[in-house]
Order: sequence, then structure tokens, then C-alpha cells
Amino acid sequence: MSLYVDEKVAYLSTMDLFQDLNQDDLMLMERQLTMASCQRGKIFYMPDDTGQVLFLLKRGRVQLYRISPGGKKLVVATLGPGAIFGEMALVGQQMHRTFAESVDDCLICVMSRADVERLVREKPKVALRFLESMGERIAQMERRLEELAFKSIPARLAGLLLRLADDQGSGTEVDGYTHQDLGEMLGTYRETTTQVLNDFKADGLIELGRKRIRLLDTRGLAAVAEA
Repeated sequence: MSLYVDEKVAYLSTMDLFQDLNQDDLMLMERQLTMASCQRGKIFYMPDDTGQVLFLLKRGRVQLYRISPGGKKLVVATLGPGAIFGEMALVGQQMHRTFAESVDDCLICVMSRADVERLVREKPKVALRFLESMGERIAQMERRLEELAFKSIPARLAGLLLRLADDQGSGTEVDGYTHQDLGEMLGTYRETTTQVLNDFKADGLIELGRKRIRLLDTRGLAAVAEA
């Protein structure tokens, strides 16, 4: 095998979706996948586009978001390496309901609708993994709606900072997000986000830098998040 083929097979073997496949299955999948790089700002699909491919994110971040009639952006999910997206339109609803946009330079693998359908027919365990993935995505959306309906902006922001820090591995630092990015993830305005961040800083909960937030008091933030 070439290094390029080895790279794709190794990547597939690390994904939860394909963890039940053997080496021969992974080799077959490798031939069905196209790997491509894309720049920040790439729109993979928009609402009402038909779902023709499954996207597998190898490197970078992708946001799923909606735009209100008034032009306000609400981020539904921010996906990192190892995530899949586009699956909701492949299994059931047929058309996408969100935008999907790269927020970093990304490396992705693409699998056609026909190959996805064949895979789930022939490999029932993969079909179950798809259902689990969709269930997690729906649960994530439900949590977002609950937060928007019942939690204050400081509580939502504190919870978001804790989740992002955990996702990035350190548990105490959030890198790569502007105040605008955080506001869109909260469903609020940049100015409001900046004010709450400054309040957190004044209370000794965080330290602010350029596209970097250091969490000084995670227990304090957790208390705010639960308030």
C-alpha cells in the first residue's frame, strides 16, 4: 500500500462509525473515499440542498449553523477531527437543514450516497453506529434549545467555555475563538459576549488574550453554568 492509502485506512480505523469493520472492509472503503483539503470558509452544503455525500472530518473544525430570517447566525454544533456530518440528509430527511462551513483549513474524506447506502445494508453494525451518531446530534440540538430557553447568557457562556476547554484537551484553555464566534455559538451578539467575558475576568474566573481564554476558576465557572 502507498503511504496515502495507509493514511486513509489508519484514519478510518480510528472512527467510532467504522470500529466494527475488519481490515478488508476498511480497504474496500478506502477505495470508495475521496480525500480533499479545503480552506477556511468553505461551504459544504446549505439548507434545502439534497444530501448526496457523507463527510468525514480528518483535520480542522466545521460549524453547523442556521440563519434566522433576520440574518442572525446560530451555531448548532462545532465539529472536530473524527466527526461525520451530512448524515442526517442521507438517512431520512433527504435535505439538509443547516449550513456546514469550515472554520479552519480542513482535510476531509467524502463518501457517496450510493456507497453509504450499500455499506449500511451490508454491515448492520455500521447502520447502528449511524443511528447512534444521529441520536447524539439530535440530543445535542435539544440541549442547545433547552439552554436558549431556560438559561441566562452568563450561564450559557460559562458552560460553553468549560466544554470547549475539555474538547481541546487542556480543560483550562480555549484557543482559536473570537468573541464573535462565541456569540454565534450562544445565539447572542458579540457585544453582549464581550461584556460577560469582561465580567468573568473581573470576577477572577478567566484571563483574556487574543483568541485565547484561560480558565482560572473552573469550579466557579461550573457554579455559574448551573445557576
